[in-house]
Amino acid sequence: MMNIKVDSRKVVKGDTFVAMRGVNSDGHSYIKQAIENGASMIVAETGQYEVPTLIVKDTREYLTKYLKEKYSDVLKDITFIGITGTNGKTTSCYLIYKLLNLLGKKTAYIGTIGFYIEDEIETLQNTTPEILDLYEMFLRCKEKNVEVIVMEVSSHALSYGRVEGITYDYAVFTNLTQDHLDYHKTLNNYMKAKQKLFKKVKKNGLVLVNGDDDNYKHFLLDNENVIYGFSNESDYKILDYKLEINKTTFDLKVNDQTFHITTKLVGKYNIYNYLVCLIIANKMGYSIEEITKKNDFITSPPGRMDGIKYKNSMIFVDYAHTPDAVSNVLNGVNSYKKDRIITIVGCGGDRDRMKRPIMGAIATELSDYVIFTNDNPRTEDEKQIMNDIVSGLKTDNYEIIHDRKRAIEKGVDMLDGEDILLILGKGHENYQIIGKEKMFHDDREHVKKYIEKKQEV
Repeated sequence: MMNIKVDSRKVVKGDTFVAMRGVNSDGHSYIKQAIENGASMIVAETGQYEVPTLIVKDTREYLTKYLKEKYSDVLKDITFIGITGTNGKTTSCYLIYKLLNLLGKKTAYIGTIGFYIEDEIETLQNTTPEILDLYEMFLRCKEKNVEVIVMEVSSHALSYGRVEGITYDYAVFTNLTQDHLDYHKTLNNYMKAKQKLFKKVKKNGLVLVNGDDDNYKHFLLDNENVIYGFSNESDYKILDYKLEINKTTFDLKVNDQTFHITTKLVGKYNIYNYLVCLIIANKMGYSIEEITKKNDFITSPPGRMDGIKYKNSMIFVDYAHTPDAVSNVLNGVNSYKKDRIITIVGCGGDRDRMKRPIMGAIATELSDYVIFTNDNPRTEDEKQIMNDIVSGLKTDNYEIIHDRKRAIEKGVDMLDGEDILLILGKGHENYQIIGKEKMFHDDREHVKKYIEKKQEV
């Protein structure tokens, strides 16, 4: 355990407390509590305190420099992989984590669905935790002889400086579509935030870029770049593909050699996610033949197209919560549907309002029927959120059920024949935020309980 802290509640006797200024709080307000808890030294930007104090211009900058100088030599043998993009970060990271471990390379994962190390899974507050928390995880990885750390790097983390001082052996750009504009204001600002990851790549590092994204050229570096996708520029080029309800097959051309690949991942977008893990493993020295032998054991992360069979119908729970992600899921399912697609989806409160009518239009255009429902309304009026979603809709193939549990039950009740029910937006999340209250809710668990209840009748 490190003897430097930024959370006064975690301070124990002899620790140094660094007063960091955050978005919602200022560590300087907690210096007194840190001293009461036993802090023997304070690092701050202002003030005089009853224990030895170091006043610096920027405490975040100080902490970043301290951590890098103290631990860079300790961590130098670990391979760091950073992935950024609007969609695909979690799945790509998780697939790398699964594949490299299957290939015998001890790998840890840090991201949206938690901190995965060996058989342990810990939940995290942010997709990319604060820098001190990251270093504590890195040191735990070192203790357990982890060889590779793969992590999601969010635009917020890059903007707030949570990964300053960390350098990467591999950096990946998945795609850029509308999200988080409540914070970034413009798509260009959002892109510039993501570009910061690529300034943290080691001199001999490798950059992977989705060549099918309109913005891909903004992420190419003087380092070795690998382009993947359908475009003619691709070093790993997808030639053809076939989508089915339980698998995906595609042909991949690499150095004039073509490989026929089958994965258990579903949807066209998962071809891109799978390619990221294949390319990184390939660049680490594993042959494509070695890699593809593990495909039967590679599945999506929790909350990503989690399938539940119900009579002759299928129910999928997925995290898709951006226009592009919702479009990808629906287009994928449309390619193999036999009967109707019923979609349950909503939009978060106190977040980007501009994407709401876009998501409403995509859902109603690509589904046979849509139930719009709450998805973390937070402190915003749920009726306002729904008004934003349905404004401008030209179809009437939808209804609004604010209560998410009731919406799920209605969706299940509607299933007939080989219908497909998509429950989008929350995926792995096991909570619903209404007002300022965070209450337990798990889409997948509620589906299973409701199905059991119906079967008992």
